[in-house]
Amino acid sequence: MTRSLASLSSSPSFRRSSSARFYSPNASLALVTPLIAALLAGFLYPVARLIALSFSGGTLSHYRRIFAEPLHLDVLFSTIEVAFVVTVASLLLGFPVAYLMARLSRGLAMAVAACVFIPLWTSVLVRSYAWVVLLQRNGIINKLLIDTGVTEWPLKLIYTEGAVILAMTHVLMPFMILPIYSALRALPPDYVRAARNLGAGPIRAFVAVTLPLSLPGVFAGSIMCFVLALGFYITPALVGGPGSMLMATLIGQQTTVLLDWPFAAALSTVLLAVTLLFVLLFRRMLSLSKGLNSVY
Repeated sequence: MTRSLASLSSSPSFRRSSSARFYSPNASLALVTPLIAALLAGFLYPVARLIALSFSGGTLSHYRRIFAEPLHLDVLFSTIEVAFVVTVASLLLGFPVAYLMARLSRGLAMAVAACVFIPLWTSVLVRSYAWVVLLQRNGIINKLLIDTGVTEWPLKLIYTEGAVILAMTHVLMPFMILPIYSALRALPPDYVRAARNLGAGPIRAFVAVTLPLSLPGVFAGSIMCFVLALGFYITPALVGGPGSMLMATLIGQQTTVLLDWPFAAALSTVLLAVTLLFVLLFRRMLSLSKGLNSVY
């Protein structure tokens, strides 16, 4: 038995190492080849075709059109602004929930986690349409405000930028809560106890220990929320209406209504470049935060 295990561990297709890489380079390449092929066929090739389409005719005319017409830049800046506000709102509302999940007992934490996961199991279309039902002129919220005497006439809650931000925050909040919860759950409780034993109060211990060590989860959740918010289409289209146009709505209009595919490809390429830029900035901020933490 021992001899067979020794011969198996010394074989070229099964190598034991401290990093748990048991397979030979050829076997590892064979295992990862389907994933690489799927990545090339499902992501890299379509993106390359999209970028090539934006340069149709061999000129930069479509990109000049984006920066020449103020409407397109206004939509781009509005999309970035909405994505930023949604990310901040998701962080402010999601961090306490993640902190509560990390501090509760296992049974209560699972109950709270179920409330977080249930929206993820529901279609984005259903959740967005639910906000239409709540915020419309004769919806539940307006009826409640009128019945309680807060207002005499229905308020315009639907088809506004605030409604878009509210609905998008509700949809994207689980993507903020889960990474923060994972970071807080991995935090050893001895660190906070040590800070408390050294004289730090609850707020001081949270600011000096818990918050800095949770930054990887905060940055991961912020990246996911911001990137997803930049490309949201269904929620702004349903809740925001024609008056609240974001980049995804503008691209959809160019492809389905105006059938201007090269210009839509140029808009998509600009949105992709902006997304990559902000991802790099988030990564840079995370590296700087780690460097600052290491000083102390």
